[in-house]
Amino acid sequence: MAIYAMGDFHLSESVPKPMDVFGGVWRGYRQKIIDGLEAVGLKDEDVLVVAGDFSWGISLKESLADFRFLDTYPGKKLLLKGNHDLWWQTVRKMKGFFAENGIKTIDFLHNNCYIYEGIGLCGTRGWFFEEERGDAHDRKMLSREMIRLEKSLSDAQKAGAERLYAFLHYPPMYGSYRCDEMIDILRRYRVKRCYYGHLHGGAHALARQGVYDGVDYRLIAADYLHFLPVRVD
Repeated sequence: MAIYAMGDFHLSESVPKPMDVFGGVWRGYRQKIIDGLEAVGLKDEDVLVVAGDFSWGISLKESLADFRFLDTYPGKKLLLKGNHDLWWQTVRKMKGFFAENGIKTIDFLHNNCYIYEGIGLCGTRGWFFEEERGDAHDRKMLSREMIRLEKSLSDAQKAGAERLYAFLHYPPMYGSYRCDEMIDILRRYRVKRCYYGHLHGGAHALARQGVYDGVDYRLIAADYLHFLPVRVD
């Protein structure tokens, strides 16, 4: 079994909002995603973690074609929420929608964890203060995300995971910015690696990668990976 990860698919199978308009590496990105998924050769026993911003649809119905696109590939796919995933509902509603529409290989990384061969796959969206800190809404959202991350890591620890890997959409560190609250949780649970997306284009240069306080941080936005999912196990 192999575990792969990539974020920011930004699929638009039924919504007129393709990323091709940005040019550069995004030109022809749908085919690049197909080529990347075929290149890794997903098998039924494999897992693919999608670190947010999966679909441009603003409802489950609008995103159905995107879910069906991913569902055609072998393996288990775990989706976590990104800032553009406006289709996101409660897990119960999403699972019900999948059941009604025959989506069988996709699940969610949200207030939970998954254990694969001793590795605890944990995560949540995270939060990102892109502007001045201190806004009450931002603090409320950060508090919720901290609770979700800690629950995910705690559940994996209790389940006997030998190693903990965290997946976030927002980067805990970016340029001179640091979300100390999220970083502290990752450190306390001795997370081995933290994978995140969200950053595109010129923002790649400001991504903080490498080992910090024992945690290995890695950017996995699709355009940064040239649309080739990275193996994380």
